[in-house]
This record gives sequence, C-alpha cells and structure tokens, in this order.
Amino acid sequence: MDLRIFTEPQQGATYDTLLAVAKATEDLGFDAFFRSDHFLSMGSGDGLPGPTDAWLTLAGLARETKRIRLGTLMTAGTFRLPGVLAIQVAQVDQMSGGRVELGLGAGWFEQEHKAYGIPFPKEKFARLEEQLAIVTGLWETKPGDTFDYHGTYYDLTDSPALPKPAQSRIPVLIGGHGASRTPKLAARYADEFNMPFASIEDSERQFGRVRAAAEAAGRKADDLIYSNALVVCVGKDDQEVARRAAVIGREVDELKANGLAGSPSEVVDKIGRYAETGSRRVYLQVLDLDDLDHLELISSQVQSQLS
Repeated sequence: MDLRIFTEPQQGATYDTLLAVAKATEDLGFDAFFRSDHFLSMGSGDGLPGPTDAWLTLAGLARETKRIRLGTLMTAGTFRLPGVLAIQVAQVDQMSGGRVELGLGAGWFEQEHKAYGIPFPKEKFARLEEQLAIVTGLWETKPGDTFDYHGTYYDLTDSPALPKPAQSRIPVLIGGHGASRTPKLAARYADEFNMPFASIEDSERQFGRVRAAAEAAGRKADDLIYSNALVVCVGKDDQEVARRAAVIGREVDELKANGLAGSPSEVVDKIGRYAETGSRRVYLQVLDLDDLDHLELISSQVQSQLS
C-alpha cells in the first residue's frame, strides 16, 4: 500500500509551507506529494494568505525535490485550455525528471469561478472527455507528426504537439462517484482510478464498476491502479487525536467514521480494510500543514507497518 500526502492549499498556505511539507514527504519516505487545484477556501476559514496555483507550485517543487512523485487531485478542467495544460504538465514533468502525474476532473466549485472571473460552463463532463482526448493525444503524437482534433468544444489544427514529457507516458488519474459515465471515462483514459472521501462499501462498489468498464473496453481490470483519498488524523493517544481534530475543526468520531483517524493501529487496520477492496494507494488529506510531527508519526507508526 502506497501512502501519498495530499494537501489543500486553498485553505491557507504559502509556497514555503508547501515546500516544507513536500520535503518532509520526501525525507519521511512517503511515495508522493499531491495538492488540490482550487482558488478559494471552503468552509469558515479565511484562506489567508490566499491561493497558490497548482502547477506553479509543482514546478517549484520539481526543482526542489528528487524522489517523490508530484501531482494534482484534481486539476480543474475549467481552469485551463487542454492544449495549454498539456504544455504545462509536460514542462513540469521535464523539470522533475519524469515524476509528474495528472489528475484531471471536470471542475465543480462554482463560487471560485465567480470570484476570479473563470467561465463555469453548464456541460462540464463532455468538455472533460474532450480535454482528456486532447491532452493524451498531444503527448502521444510522435515527434515530427502533427495533432488534429475537431470536437464540440475544442478545435486543434496542425499542432506540433510539443513539448514532450520526460516520461513515455504521464500517468492520468480520474476519480469520482458517478455510476456510469465516470467508470467509462476511466476505462478509456485512466492509469489510476481514485475514489475520494468514500466509505469502504462505496469504494468497493465503484471499483467494481470501473473494473467492469475496463473489461468492456478491452482492457484488463488490473491495468488500472485503484486508490482512495481520505482525511487523516493520527495521534499516539486519545488526547493527541483530539487535539489534532480540534485544530482542523473536526470531531473525532466523525473523522473515525469518514476518514483515517485514531491511534496508529486503528489507522493501519482501517487501511487494511480498504486494501481488501482492491485499493493499492491512499492519499492522506493533511489539513494542518504546520504539523510536521503528524507526518513523522504516520511515517514511523503507520507506514512502517504497511511496507
């Protein structure tokens, strides 16, 4: 089971804070550092000092880390034109020496679009399908050839399809709870399917849908990696768990029900139950980015038991 650190910088984080978390992620032996792609805080927080751009952040981290994978859960398809996104991600992949992964979603948070003047189209899923076709098509086009795409929402003619990423194939992550269109889209384009903030039962059900869709599309179900994203709150005792829960404004019982919370042994046990559904990777949503001792505890007392 791979453990990856997943951050939500729109809730309030500078680049320097994210750099500190990324370096701790690398030093403590975690597999990857991922971040959300949002421009507005959610809930009651003020989001100070303000948002940071996902791909600018990852470009910086690409030069300041050496081992960990870097990516997004999920890049919002509404924020970037697919041709531009393909260039950005390929460049960051080059900058990292081939350590980038692209999680791409349709975009959903209308308020942040209004706050920053970003169009929020009604038909987002069909746009996402075209975006995936364009981004992957540009990367797969052989040097010297050109790429054309004529869709409902995007039109590309004689694109040189440059630059190329360092990896022969940048892993693409697709996720979500949709029962029909999402599994089919994952079966067509994804290297990994991620189930965000879901119960063990719902994860198992959705993984089954994706596996069936992959086989219907002529792929082996095990060609995809199946993963979960879950909030994490671990403490060496009940008092430490309660303190960490209070800092992020959550209740311990709720965190235990909906995430990975409690003692290291409790969290290891619950991760094992997700593993039984076929999940091979967990993105640990870390909400207090100043608490690096939390990461150290997870590394020494949770990750060590899963290796």
